[in-house]
Amino acid sequence: MAEETGATAIQANSADRDPLVATVASRGALDVIVINAGTLVLGDPLQLDPDDIDRMIDVNVRAPYHAAVEAARQMHEGGRIIIIGSVNGDRMPFAGGAAYAMTKSAVQGMVRGLARDFGDRGITVNSIQPGPTDSEMNPADGPMAETMHSFMAIKRHARPEEIAEFVAYVAGPHGAMITGAMHTIDGGFGA
Repeated sequence: MAEETGATAIQANSADRDPLVATVASRGALDVIVINAGTLVLGDPLQLDPDDIDRMIDVNVRAPYHAAVEAARQMHEGGRIIIIGSVNGDRMPFAGGAAYAMTKSAVQGMVRGLARDFGDRGITVNSIQPGPTDSEMNPADGPMAETMHSFMAIKRHARPEEIAEFVAYVAGPHGAMITGAMHTIDGGFGA
């Protein structure tokens, strides 16, 4: 999808801060950055490996923060920073997701704070919060699909292109006054 819009998709190791920051810096002055890295660790918090939780915090919280800050260093006035969060920042309806929900709630605070930090330059900072979305991490036919759909008003996973179209709207000219906000697209998962 990136090529269709003239964007460039960059793959970087989000768990390793210095190479991530260098990758963002090497791109120069960006008009828009969409930070989409994420990982998921679920399970009994008494049994989960602490190193797995720390890695999830690195990928889901530290990486978006450092990537956003680095992008803002060179970003022109009116730029857009969009971080893909999760509806689980607002709602965790099943056991085993506390650490994941913590990381996605942290994204919310980060977005609100960075929106204030960069607002005087007309740079907007937002989070798109998908609910269940058909992806490698959460396939529409995966083992949790039926449970997730039971919480939803529209009982299906979102398609990746539905999320991408919402991102494009917030990144476009109509998004100039949308900042510091969480935009949930979840089929009613959190309703």
